[in-house]
Amino acid sequence: MLYALLCYNNEAAVCGLSKEDDEAMMSRVRAAEEKIVAKSKFGPRLRLMPTTAATFVKAGQDPLVIDGPFAETKEQLLGFWIVDCASLEDAIEAGKHLAREREFGGVEVRPISAYIPPAEVT
Repeated sequence: MLYALLCYNNEAAVCGLSKEDDEAMMSRVRAAEEKIVAKSKFGPRLRLMPTTAATFVKAGQDPLVIDGPFAETKEQLLGFWIVDCASLEDAIEAGKHLAREREFGGVEVRPISAYIPPAEVT
């Protein structure tokens, strides 16, 4: 089963880290990833650009395009991992490994339901 491990954190705090502190944090994340690989397979691992680089397309009959940032919460989605785990418990354990390496924020574990449209008929 595929799961998304969504990294939520305080964007201002993360963006305010020194280069050395950011590298140290990412080193801890890589160490946590190595523990996860023992039980699960990794798919993409992506770090998102800051919300100030975001563009939002608001739903409706005439979609409205708005420049970011939009997050009005203390924590923003900053990146994610896609993992193939045997069970939800294994995915939660993977999330715990990643959460242990953080001083703040957290990791949301969400099952992925793949949408694969049928082949178009010609």
